[in-house]
Amino acid sequence: MRWFKSISLGEWGERYAAKALKKKGYRILSRNFRTSAGEIDLIASFRRELVFVEVKTRRSLEWGEPFEAVNLSKQKQILKISLQYIQLKKPNYTDIRFDIISIFSEPDKEPRINHIENAFDASCSAHFF
Repeated sequence: MRWFKSISLGEWGERYAAKALKKKGYRILSRNFRTSAGEIDLIASFRRELVFVEVKTRRSLEWGEPFEAVNLSKQKQILKISLQYIQLKKPNYTDIRFDIISIFSEPDKEPRINHIENAFDASCSAHFF
């Protein structure tokens, strides 16, 4: 898949990540789920798990690996949005997981994708609520 200028790099990365997840057997439930607290890029199901996925895409590693941008503040935001999703949709899953998909895409090279399962959990940020 190539990045096209008609869409943003972020949107391209989210599409690429969604396709990669589907190939692994995930079902995409929602893309760009928005609340007053912000947005979660992808929400998927895998087996009996509800998976909230933050996608970070970069064309340069000047500021580090893409996944490094998912700091504690971003994790807290994702947790708040995921709680709102659960309250609104009332999904029936036995487990919930928070993943990061990190994509590094240099021009004219195959993108490098790193799917980090269980990248963080609610317990590490629970004291912020």
